[in-house]
Amino acid sequence: MVVVQLRYNYRVYPTPGQQIELAKAFGCARVVFNDGLRLRQQAREAGEKYVSDAELSKRVITLAKTTPERAWLGEVSAVVLQQALADLTTAYRTFFASVSGKRKGCKVAPPRFRSRKDNRQAIRFTKNSRFKVLDNGRLRLPKVGDLDVRWSRTLPSDPSSVAIIKDAAGRYFASFVVQTTDEALPELDSEVGIDLGLTHFAVLSDGTKITAPKLLRRAARKLKRLQQALARKQKGSNRRKKAVVKVARAHARVADTRRDWQHKLSTTIVRENQAIYVEDLCVAGLSRTRLAKSVHDAGWASFTAMLEYKAARYGRTFGRVNRWFPSTRMCSACGRINDKMTLNVRSWDCPCGAAHDRDVNAAINVLAAGQADNSNDRGAHIRPASVPAARREAVTHPDAARSTRSVEGISVL
Repeated sequence: MVVVQLRYNYRVYPTPGQQIELAKAFGCARVVFNDGLRLRQQAREAGEKYVSDAELSKRVITLAKTTPERAWLGEVSAVVLQQALADLTTAYRTFFASVSGKRKGCKVAPPRFRSRKDNRQAIRFTKNSRFKVLDNGRLRLPKVGDLDVRWSRTLPSDPSSVAIIKDAAGRYFASFVVQTTDEALPELDSEVGIDLGLTHFAVLSDGTKITAPKLLRRAARKLKRLQQALARKQKGSNRRKKAVVKVARAHARVADTRRDWQHKLSTTIVRENQAIYVEDLCVAGLSRTRLAKSVHDAGWASFTAMLEYKAARYGRTFGRVNRWFPSTRMCSACGRINDKMTLNVRSWDCPCGAAHDRDVNAAINVLAAGQADNSNDRGAHIRPASVPAARREAVTHPDAARSTRSVEGISVL
């Protein structure tokens, strides 16, 4: 039994009056967030101590409501305003943890002011606000009303909070946080290594090749036409606003289709394999190469994240192989590491007599390296044996993340 917290998203259709009330709530939450950020910045510049959460709530919400300039804050639920300050506190804590080194990964910037022109607006209601899912299927929110929800599936338990989100395409969503218990799937003997690419989105160690859908490429002609129409509209006009929404809807359709396709593929892989191993690709580095558009279209990071959390939910093993592991150049039969190969070499022969498909061989090597990592009690990455590097690869330089070693095993469109 694994107890996990999940988000369940549903499309909601507010009436025109409810859209006005939601716009008020979006605006009030944004103003409270900005007021709190400004207050803490002013205290820091004046050399004063960090403003506590309780003091911040008192000054930018409780006392602010009594002033003529912020009296309209009382028109929305107080929980929405408190959650906006909670988001500000979380942003500060994440920033401090990043600066101090407690948070791993890329450095996080300090909180910035929210803009009314942001493409995405969101507010959050917790149990304190007494939101309720009615028997008729509508979602009752304080000072907003009963929203019409399209229930694509039932909630596994009572939600602890709900966020109302408006995206760039003008669509509204309700995102519920629920706690559920997942049972591990029956154990299997099969394990799989996955080599991610562009022509073939994923090549499995059993030889299966999954063609990349290339959704952004397919929609390129329509997006080009819509963006050209947007460029011809006068700035500030109503027609330009409508054109912006049309472009956002086209991009949202691509993103939704990609997400749906990745969910179905990742669920199938997790159900059919007891252990899944993938290569830890440097997506940020690849995004600065000539393959950037195709890399973003593929969506490797979101796909591997799906594999990781679904494996944890259903009792499967998930592992990432070191990105410097030479999965493409290593012979899966004898272990010999060959010289660097260009991207147009799709198959090669090893001196030991083995003939390899470039991607299938890489997937087999990823599986072997993942199994070795999994059996290592210390959890350390298994690095390849020392290999003489080419002259231009022997020195670490600022553009190392963009070197050709990062794109080995990725086929060109």
